[in-house]
Amino acid sequence: MGEVSYKGHRFPAEIIAHCVWLYHRFPLSFREVEELMLVRGVIVSYETIRQWCAKFGPVYAAGLRRRQPRPGDKWHLDEVFLTINGRRHYLWRAVDQDGNVLDILVQPRRDAKAAKRFFRKLLTKQCRVPRVLVTDKLRSYQVAHRAVMPSVEHRQSRYLNNRAENSHQPTRQRERAMKRFRTPGGAQRFLAVFSVISPHFRPRRHRLTADDYRTEMADRFAPWNHITRSSGAARTSPHNRTRTPQRALPLPP
Repeated sequence: MGEVSYKGHRFPAEIIAHCVWLYHRFPLSFREVEELMLVRGVIVSYETIRQWCAKFGPVYAAGLRRRQPRPGDKWHLDEVFLTINGRRHYLWRAVDQDGNVLDILVQPRRDAKAAKRFFRKLLTKQCRVPRVLVTDKLRSYQVAHRAVMPSVEHRQSRYLNNRAENSHQPTRQRERAMKRFRTPGGAQRFLAVFSVISPHFRPRRHRLTADDYRTEMADRFAPWNHITRSSGAARTSPHNRTRTPQRALPLPP
């Protein structure tokens, strides 16, 4: 896929990409992103920001996903419950040994059928099988493992799967900020984008010096800026003019 097209949008690509980044990187609501942009002199409604995130978020995430390094051969799988409209659902997540998210799936159950569905979705997306599969002691994993990838080594332990369990923490933080998800489909769409964009800008800060951290973040913003750049200057219709100046965003006071 080539560059992103912003044809028909009256705001420049930099503002659109910045709003999408703010919403998926930090536990902010659309109204809070609107307020942050207002401080910078950009007048945009939260509904417009919602539409940008729905339209461009998956495109940006797909671009980042294509630029990710090849995942490791040791996969950690885990599930965590989500309460959606008063009903319990389960978020299935797979990460490699480096903590990179491989795939997620929201389902109403965590039985063997649900585990098989997630295994098949994961294999279809990755187009390869792992060397080792690490899960907790949920019996559904045993059934799915025998049915879908019996040749893969399967390790089950409540202590070996911390990598997958730790990857749920940003989702829990975001779920609280959003006051829970409203529909299973909405949760799946948001988390599919959030699980790519948010980890991309979350290096292991505790292992880096201040200078190394700045260098690492600059390296991570480079592909983001390449993905979100416009394929052409956004044209302003005479009937749909922007009220914001076409200039760099000033820092807040």
